[in-house]
This record gives sequence, structure tokens and C-alpha cells, in this order.
Amino acid sequence: MTKAELRKTYLQKRLSLGSEYLDFSRQICNQVFSHFDLLTIKVIHTFLPIEKNKEPDTWLIIDKIKKEFPAVRISIPRVRNNKLENFFFEGMHQLEKNKWEIPEPKAGISTAVENIDLVFVPLLAFDDNGNRVGYGKGFYDTFLKECRPTCKKVGLAFFEPVDSIDDTKEFDVPLTHCITPEKIYTF
Repeated sequence: MTKAELRKTYLQKRLSLGSEYLDFSRQICNQVFSHFDLLTIKVIHTFLPIEKNKEPDTWLIIDKIKKEFPAVRISIPRVRNNKLENFFFEGMHQLEKNKWEIPEPKAGISTAVENIDLVFVPLLAFDDNGNRVGYGKGFYDTFLKECRPTCKKVGLAFFEPVDSIDDTKEFDVPLTHCITPEKIYTF
């Protein structure tokens, strides 16, 4: 399937989730903490979920990091000039919703991309090679190219991988891992 076809199909699958949405988000959160040694991580970048699109609830991950790993700094994005800017998360007072209804920082302390150790990447679908389908704007591909080669690029998905994405491009940045409620994939 093409990215456009997968985008449409998997957004609809997510939107049709009922009560299992929160269970899936909790399972993904548990997978994160069972698989990654956060004692070796200094800075984690995470997307903030678009609630109306039923993205995995990264607030569960953020809250657990703040409680159990206070030395880990959390970085969050905002979109400016068709590019992601990254800021350290300071608290809810820092956030406002943008035109896509995504909470993002109004201001704050900028996060240097080279300091980010792990990125939680939003996606709609992924394949067995770590290629992903996002919303099609290219914000994360551009951002991930700027990250260090050793930076872990971790997708969060409710559904298992598709066999292939027919129209991947050379500028697409593959994931190093993807976490689903049932399994962690390493690429």
C-alpha cells in the first residue's frame, strides 16, 4: 500500500478504538520502561498526543519519567516555519494548542538536537524495515536527520507492522525501534 492509503486506513483504525485505547497506551508505556534503560539517557524528545486523532498517550510516559527518572530531561516540539523546534518541558503552563490542535510550548529553554538521546516518534503505520507513515508533512523526517546517529528513534504504534510501504523515499528516516502494546521491534 502507498503512504496515502496507509494513512487513511490506519487513522480510521485508530479513530475506531474504544475503551482499548487507554489500555493500549498503558501497555506501550509499560513496554518503554521494560525495554529501555533510562539511567543511561539524559534527554528524551517526545511528541505530545493529538487527542482527537487518538495518538498513543505520551503523557503516561512523561509522568512516569518525571516521577521515577527525575534526572532525565524531556524535550517537546513546536512547529515554526515548517520545521520542529525543541524545548525542554517545564510544565503545563508552558503549553498552548496550535492550528492542528497539538499542544506545544509557547516558549522555553531550547533543546540542542545533538543532546537528544532518544526520540519518541508519532506515526500511523510502520513496516518490517522501520519505515513509517506519519501525517505527511515531513516534520519528523527533517528533525530525525539532524539527530546524532546514535540517537534512538522509537515509534509508538497501536497496530502491528504492515509488510511494506510502497512509496518510501530516500529522505525518509527509518526508526531504530517501534513499540506496540504487544511487542518491541528493533530494526
